[in-house]
Amino acid sequence: MKIAICQYDMAWEDKEANKGKISKLMDACSKKGQAEWLVFPEMTLSAFSMNRVVATLSPGDEAFFGDLARKHGLAVSYGGVQDGFNKLITLDKTGRKISEYSKIHLYSFGKEDQGYRPGEKQTTFALGGLSVTPAICFDLRFPYLFWRTAEQTDLFVVIASWPMRRAEHWMTLLRARAVENQAYVVGVNRIGVEPSGVEYSGNSMIFDPLGKVVLDCVSNEGVFIAETDADKGLVSKTRERFPFFKDRRKEPAFA
Repeated sequence: MKIAICQYDMAWEDKEANKGKISKLMDACSKKGQAEWLVFPEMTLSAFSMNRVVATLSPGDEAFFGDLARKHGLAVSYGGVQDGFNKLITLDKTGRKISEYSKIHLYSFGKEDQGYRPGEKQTTFALGGLSVTPAICFDLRFPYLFWRTAEQTDLFVVIASWPMRRAEHWMTLLRARAVENQAYVVGVNRIGVEPSGVEYSGNSMIFDPLGKVVLDCVSNEGVFIAETDADKGLVSKTRERFPFFKDRRKEPAFA
């Protein structure tokens, strides 16, 4: 499956401006027809706002992503708030919702826990012949969340609003999650500066099951498409060659 990442400078709490930006970036991408799946950053239309009213997805917002999927004939994963949960939602190429995940680890350092509700369960879904498990931003710092589903996961997708000052953490943890779980990891972050002064460097990346870089968007704005497909066969071969899962201790599931 060929994966595309949309990394862009978000307009703060301005959904219509962000929809316009996304549409222009898609129109400008000459290779978009090659992609089968397009992934956006966390809180795609509002940026990482603690204003629940602004960040909550409206029917029109959901329709925008459904139309995007149908227009370009690809699956779409995007972020937004529903029922007080910070979510990652995935649509198939017909615009039908096939997965939604609510962020389990809320970023208390940024007071996210004061505005939103924590999710309580993980989910894994099938897409393009791969088994995909989603996560959101701060979840990346908690490896047990990934270990729990590793054996049934070919690819982890992590959408984020991860600050530039901790960009090295972001890139290091993405690679670590790929290596330790022998799975692809797709990390999608934003660029730009929010009104509070927090700056984002992007560094959206895709790593393969051996931790090799498949795609690196650095700090550029645009729609970027991986040159090589995410391949379930490589996941299987990696795990067969290095059968480390059999040595992993089974720890009790977190409460």
